[in-house]
Amino acid sequence: MGRTRGALAPISPHPEPAAFLESSHLPSAGSFVMQPRIPRFLPAAIALALAGLAASPAPAAPLPGPVQSAVDRFLQEQTAGLPGTVSFRVDAPARLPECAAPEPFLAAGVRPWGRFSLGLRCPGERPWTRFLPAQVTVEGTYYVAVRPIGAGQALATGDFAARSGDLTRLPPSVATDPGQLEGLQAANAIASGAPLRRDLLQGAIVIQQGQPVRLVAAGAGFTASTEATALTRAAAGATVQVRTTQGRVVSGVAGEDGRVTLGAGRP
Repeated sequence: MGRTRGALAPISPHPEPAAFLESSHLPSAGSFVMQPRIPRFLPAAIALALAGLAASPAPAAPLPGPVQSAVDRFLQEQTAGLPGTVSFRVDAPARLPECAAPEPFLAAGVRPWGRFSLGLRCPGERPWTRFLPAQVTVEGTYYVAVRPIGAGQALATGDFAARSGDLTRLPPSVATDPGQLEGLQAANAIASGAPLRRDLLQGAIVIQQGQPVRLVAAGAGFTASTEATALTRAAAGATVQVRTTQGRVVSGVAGEDGRVTLGAGRP
């Protein structure tokens, strides 16, 4: 309290570097310097983002003119008649040899539906064959259950509704026409909102095992019938085995009226 302070030296507007280094702006030994805190997840997030950029596919190169024309014609023919609006895309490799008369083709068992490989061959003195990644999308109408449907329950009009989307992303047996659902019942329970698949539906059971049935045979200018016994249960339109009164086992198609017709088949 009793001490007097000395006079302050004038401050130079341009301090010497040494004076600046000796100033209190630099931490002294043992002092603690606050550093900005970096969230722990940030380095990992940056790494994932960079990895995603590295993994992003490069834009597809355009197909050469003759190849593009041949591919367009081929895929238009192959997808004609599909239930919806069809679009397709074929990705070209970085370098594709020139070809004056390219020939697109599909390998055995390959269907132009969803993602697939499109074959491309070039005949001539130096023939070559390539397989190009391709994709076909079909925007169309399909049907879904609007309420839970129990196993064995016959479908009614209020049980399903139409939806729109890419049919190639759905099971191949999904119903695309309400007529495909007429007279059918659920083979298993179907959840609300589930697409209605024809392979999970069946016709109404019209013949029970052990039931007496009328066996009908028809031909050019004649019709004959006899009594028989069903050996299995069957839905309308399904094949059923029956035993005649003479003990002969034959197969026919169950009709909605409970009769069995020999020689009939599904349309």
